[in-house]
Amino acid sequence: MKVVILAGGYGTRLSEETDVRPKPMVEIGGKPILWHIMKIYSKYGFNDFVILLGYKGYFIKEYFANYFLHQSDVSINLATNKMEILNNTSEPWKVTLLDTGIDTMTGGRIKRAQKNIGNEPFLLTYGDGVSDVDMNKLVEFHRSHGKAITMTSVQPEGRFGVLNLATDNRVEEFFEKPKGDNGWINGGFFVCNPSVFDFIDNDDKCVFEKAPLMNMAHEGQLYAYHHHSFWKCMDTLRDKQQLDAMWASNQAPWKVW
Repeated sequence: MKVVILAGGYGTRLSEETDVRPKPMVEIGGKPILWHIMKIYSKYGFNDFVILLGYKGYFIKEYFANYFLHQSDVSINLATNKMEILNNTSEPWKVTLLDTGIDTMTGGRIKRAQKNIGNEPFLLTYGDGVSDVDMNKLVEFHRSHGKAITMTSVQPEGRFGVLNLATDNRVEEFFEKPKGDNGWINGGFFVCNPSVFDFIDNDDKCVFEKAPLMNMAHEGQLYAYHHHSFWKCMDTLRDKQQLDAMWASNQAPWKVW
């Protein structure tokens, strides 16, 4: 089963980093967040990746073009211009890198990749979020209902403390940054059947999260897999700093490998 990763957006809310590199290449603990996402999938045996490029996509191409060299010990004979690989620690990944347009929206990117994905189920996620979701259980749930798509749904941590007030304004309870407000949101980490392509217009302006997902929901083809554990999207510099701190303290819940 192929893993399709959306990696072409501008990442404007993280402009401190994305002015010089695409958002999926912003580093957590010295490695691009894209690498962290791929390691999560690889833990469960999914090693065939299709990465959908856009903004500054050449950074991602150059990263993987040199990946094998950077992960290996080498001996280079400058007199003969020969290189010998001494020790290879790279992952067993197959990586397909597709230019899907600078301004193409998410649905348009997925549609452009249809021929590379093929007529088989596939995994799909965004290039800026990490989680400890169990991929085997996610795929098992998807197969159990037999519909077009499964979305991993999550309850993100709130950004502010919440007060429960009595009628005289006395604080009865205080919750520091509670997890969600009983609402579930799209956390990515989809499992898709090929029929998903039938809901995506052949239009670069097609936004996957609008008409395609809305229509699949309307027709009973969209199911949610509730993930109660760790999930975090790297939207802002604050998010990046939090993820960096987790990694540095060896308390990164998404490090399942």
